Amino acid sequence: MSDLPMLPVSKMRALRPYFPKTRGLKRVDDRRVLSGIVYVIRHGLQWKDAPSGYGPHKTLYNRFIRWSRLGVFARIFSALTGNAGVPEELMIDSTHLKAHRTAASLLKKGVLRVGSDAQEAA
Repeated sequence: MSDLPMLPVSKMRALRPYFPKTRGLKRVDDRRVLSGIVYVIRHGLQWKDAPSGYGPHKTLYNRFIRWSRLGVFARIFSALTGNAGVPEELMIDSTHLKAHRTAASLLKKGVLRVGSDAQEAA
């Protein structure tokens, strides 16, 4: 387990208030489980392929579902982005935008401007 990436203890302490309180039986360590969830998502693995050093794959899956439904991740993300302020620029990946097939002809006709020409006009 020592070669698996783990969330630093200091970071987990900062995130602790966003997680539900522990009750009932002794649970698998939240830090270990959260590290396993991040590992699975970052590497695009199925839950069953998670390294056993993070705990049982069923535990990782169950906690991910439970924490998602409780809004744990949403609260963490909003807290992390809350201090970021308003971005000066936003980037949009055009592969997610459907353009009409005649949209390219507008560039040829000079209706739309591209690159530095568009910035100068604005």
